[in-house]
Amino acid sequence: MAEVLSPRALLDKLVSFPTVSRDTNLPLIDWVQEYLASHGIEAGRHVKPDEPEKAALFAHVGPEEEGGVVLSGHTDVVPVDGQDWSTDPFTVTEKDGRLYGRGTTDMKGFDALAIWSLVEAKRRGVTRPLQIALSYDEEIGCAGAPPLIEAMSGLPRARDVIVGEPTMMKAVTGHKGGVTYWVHVHGFEVHSSLLHTGVSAIMWGAEMITWANQLNAALQAAEPRDMAGLFDPPYTNVHVGQIRGGTAHNISAKDCEFCFGYRVVPGETLDQWRRLTEDKAAELTAQMQKIRPETRIELEEKFSLPPFAPETGNTAEALVRQITGDNSENFVSYGTEASHFQVAGYKAVVCGPGSINVAHQPDEYITLAQFQEGQRFMERLLEHLA
Repeated sequence: MAEVLSPRALLDKLVSFPTVSRDTNLPLIDWVQEYLASHGIEAGRHVKPDEPEKAALFAHVGPEEEGGVVLSGHTDVVPVDGQDWSTDPFTVTEKDGRLYGRGTTDMKGFDALAIWSLVEAKRRGVTRPLQIALSYDEEIGCAGAPPLIEAMSGLPRARDVIVGEPTMMKAVTGHKGGVTYWVHVHGFEVHSSLLHTGVSAIMWGAEMITWANQLNAALQAAEPRDMAGLFDPPYTNVHVGQIRGGTAHNISAKDCEFCFGYRVVPGETLDQWRRLTEDKAAELTAQMQKIRPETRIELEEKFSLPPFAPETGNTAEALVRQITGDNSENFVSYGTEASHFQVAGYKAVVCGPGSINVAHQPDEYITLAQFQEGQRFMERLLEHLA
């Protein structure tokens, strides 16, 4: 008979795989697939087409019918480079009521509970199906969710999705979306004493960044509209987080590159911010080309995530509230894969153990109390499905 691992043992195993987003997650996926198979659960996988060293996993337990529940998690974690850890980040260390390790809260704690629940659902029997969906590349823009959702079309269609990002087991029913560009300003080099004959990519890039600051100021000053007032801050904002460029202090910069991204409130579309950005880049390009026709501003969209909007009649939300007894309203400004499930027609809610405040930090941890609360949630979910 196959060994049944506890949630804690599963967490230890999952954290031991250093599934940083830039690296492979296949050893983890292989192990989970083999573990599920040892309990008679057949799992499918979706391999990332342009990076076959990454894959997503999905599985179904219970009656071959529609209307089930999906437990959704991601397998990738953020890097530990440059962080001052007091423990081995890829070994779970228990200390003072906390379980330390990269991904313990974001979100291998939930993944461990989801895998445990799937095996328990198989062992105990359920009358309503339970599914699991484990993605890749969540930490670099939730890019792995859409192809995973498409791959799951071979399973009986579930109705409700619980995305287990850390929310302290509170139901989150809305979050901001986002669209991010890598901006490349192509200038023309001249000696700085002849600046008027060249095009400094840095100085023209600064024009676009100044526009971003002006845009933020206008958005902050405006009255919140529609659902924006549910969020902190109650408006869409734009952010530049990285910049590089230039050759020397006495040469007008040939190149300047920076990351330019929006956090978009529900009720607004990504396309409206795309159009605004493209129009501004075209306006600045036209001004640059009056000086040197070969110059331009190039936009490369790196990722996009639709906003996750609160909705009436959300059966996933109702299920989580029934299990937890929590009726508080919770909306967050970070993004999750819930919005991709919502766009695909599922009812979705974000609810998982741990605090987002320690995610991505050195000495990331989940408290034992939260991990145990997560297991109690899964126990009640299994009772509901049975």
